Amino acid sequence: MTDPSPYQQLVIARSFSVRRTELTCPAHSLKMMAKAAASTADEVILDLEDSCAVSQKVEARRTLVEALRTLDFKGKIRAFRPNNLRTHYFYRDVIDVVEQAGANVDVVVIPKALGPEDVLFADRLLSQIEEEAGLPRGRIRIEALIESAAGLLKAADIAACSPRMAGLIFGIADYAGDIGAKELTTEQFSVYHYPKAHTIAAARAAGIDVIDNVTLQFRDLAQCRKDAEQASRMGFDGKWAIHPSQVDVINEVFTPTAKELTRALALIEAYGKADVEAGQGAIVFGDEMVDAATLRVEWKKIVVAKRAGLVDEHDRLVEPAVESA
Repeated sequence: MTDPSPYQQLVIARSFSVRRTELTCPAHSLKMMAKAAASTADEVILDLEDSCAVSQKVEARRTLVEALRTLDFKGKIRAFRPNNLRTHYFYRDVIDVVEQAGANVDVVVIPKALGPEDVLFADRLLSQIEEEAGLPRGRIRIEALIESAAGLLKAADIAACSPRMAGLIFGIADYAGDIGAKELTTEQFSVYHYPKAHTIAAARAAGIDVIDNVTLQFRDLAQCRKDAEQASRMGFDGKWAIHPSQVDVINEVFTPTAKELTRALALIEAYGKADVEAGQGAIVFGDEMVDAATLRVEWKKIVVAKRAGLVDEHDRLVEPAVESA
């Protein structure tokens, strides 16, 4: 019997998709979708909802299918957002796109989710389409937007209602409108601290990812960085982007530094050695007491770093390339 890896003790050591950035772009523009596909975002969300004018919504389905079939997304998570399921667009959005390009869809993003019944409706519709189209049942995951008071109060039920659930996303603009807020402030982490923290707790209780809202001031990269840093400290896995210029800033914030990675790798190695050699469940590392709870934080840094190419499959830091003179 081999010695157990310290990773096996981690509650969150499961299928993990790195979502530092989710870049959304309108599905009516093949040019914009191509730019998103070529970006450094971890996930691209092709949008049939808010960013598509009513006159463009039906035609945008065809453009979206073309994008999914022809563009090279370079290993990104490929998602699309249909219209609100309470509109007459929703069912045809899902059926047309998944029937024609479902093999190239990883996630469906449900807007304005009010309760678990919304996710279950989408889940069952997806199951029927997958069966009819000969696609693996359950492969397409679901992310749900929490952007109303009703949705927030049922966020835990939404997060846990289906095996397809991959993440919750906090949508600040619609949430602010729903609760009657006076304005969309730049100090969102104080004004909207409760709904953000509630969304995080709901996602974590269900063991799924959680993504922070956009920075609407898309030209203000300093504000975007500030928002991303606060989101990271709160516990969000990543952040929505509405412009390609935001992606690198957000990725940088949600990617651990070389110093953080060196510490994380050394800490996990020391913990595993102490477990195997001395049967210790808690150790002293530097001037800090470390137990399994601490490992969860460090393990996540390593997984993100692997996605960014900073750590190899043997859990070793990848040396940066040095340009020759």
